[in-house]
Amino acid sequence: MIIGIDGNEANVTKRVGISEYAYWLLHYFARFADQNKTPGVTFIIYLKHAPLKSLPEETQNWKYKIVGPGKLWTQLGLPLNLFLTKPRPNIFFSPTHYAPRFSPVPSVISVMDLSFLKFPELFNKSDLYQLKNWTKYSVKKATKILTISNASRNDIIETYQVPEEKVATIYPGIKQSVTLQPHVYAMNELKAKYSISDNFILFVGTLQPRKNITRLIEAFSKIKENELEYKDVELVIIGKRGWLYEEILEAPQKYGIENKVKFLEGINDDELTIFYKHALCYVLPSLYEGFGLPVVEAMKHGCPVITSNVSSMPEAGGDAAIYIDPEDVTDIAEKIVKVVNDKDLRKNLSEKGKTQAANFSWEKTAKETLKVLVDIAAK
Repeated sequence: MIIGIDGNEANVTKRVGISEYAYWLLHYFARFADQNKTPGVTFIIYLKHAPLKSLPEETQNWKYKIVGPGKLWTQLGLPLNLFLTKPRPNIFFSPTHYAPRFSPVPSVISVMDLSFLKFPELFNKSDLYQLKNWTKYSVKKATKILTISNASRNDIIETYQVPEEKVATIYPGIKQSVTLQPHVYAMNELKAKYSISDNFILFVGTLQPRKNITRLIEAFSKIKENELEYKDVELVIIGKRGWLYEEILEAPQKYGIENKVKFLEGINDDELTIFYKHALCYVLPSLYEGFGLPVVEAMKHGCPVITSNVSSMPEAGGDAAIYIDPEDVTDIAEKIVKVVNDKDLRKNLSEKGKTQAANFSWEKTAKETLKVLVDIAAK
């Protein structure tokens, strides 16, 4: 049996969101193959460019195939290769929204969420056109659609009018506790390096409108109005700039708290772990999420979590989070104050969060995903 996989999302230097999802699936698929847990299965990873060193090494049952041209790859280069090259895969898995057009073999795709349909105004026009049209085609073409929450599953079924049995929910995992550098950062070093205070509220995520960061900053400005009580509290926002982020960067000055909001990029995993462990709380006020992995990652490190009461966030947080109305700035501010002021509540959320986070692992995600692929390929 040959399982073909689109590995391009994993073949990048900086991985977030779908790239992280794709990387960890490949990581565990390769581990299963190396441990002989997939007898009779050969994996062929299709790429536009040579694999980076971070991807698993080639073995007898784990191969890379470079296919060109890079432009319109899923529409032209990949399907032509699948047609012309034999033996063909028995199944082709795209851990993205885009299946190969005119594929001669059954395909499985992953659709994280439908935020591009629910909030089209928050996307660049060129990205939106591709997401709308290519996702619609791929959903209809695919033999099976995987998604990362029941909220997203329901959206897919309702929007595209596909049978319920065609869409499966497989929850994502969270990063392993691996020290990537020999030095373990202490909080006092990070305070000096990034000029932050002892007390801070944390946000982690890509800077884009859907994350609702501007409202978070506005809510924080309301908290800072009580300067005496919250004098030393800062808001630390960690994440790369995505798209339509200008309003986010301008918000601290707009609300008069430019000296109390820190935007940080290039934070490595060791540093991020320390930020989670020392934050007063983590706040994810998103308008919509396919799952909301940072919620679970924060919980894993014992960080109290405040997140939105919409889409998939209650699935990620369970009973271990405080929930907010993401469109109500006053509610966001009041819930943050509630958590910051109550040490016992923070301790309770921390303990519940660790239990909740234990339910999610990439190994489990990979096992469930691989079972779907093997079952379809064997038919």
